Amino acid sequence: QVQLVESGGGLVQAGGSLRLSCAASGRTFTVYASGWFRQAPVKEREFVAAIRLSRSSTYYADSVKGRFTISRDSAKNTVYLQMNSLKPEDTAVYYCAVTSYTEDYSVERAYNDWGRGTQVTVSS
Repeated sequence: QVQLVESGGGLVQAGGSLRLSCAASGRTFTVYASGWFRQAPVKEREFVAAIRLSRSSTYYADSVKGRFTISRDSAKNTVYLQMNSLKPEDTAVYYCAVTSYTEDYSVERAYNDWGRGTQVTVSS
């Protein structure tokens, strides 16, 4: 099992930026890819971005392409989500997750372990 702790959420004005962090511990050698998902009030959780650790290949939801960047620091077992040009519709709880293997990074059920989430609120 991998333990995940997200941080970096907060309140920001539209057009602003935030950087989320996801620190992993435990059986981190089992991690094939890390992903970020988000869940807004009364909406289902949705895919945001993912990174395949071995090649640093990245994947994004269309809604965040060009604005968000996922990256990793292997030495720190940490994955980041840099969020720029934030919009009110980006308001959600953001969750970090890891998978031991998947061919579809956007599928929620492919991820084995999840963090508790961090709140991001974008005011207009």
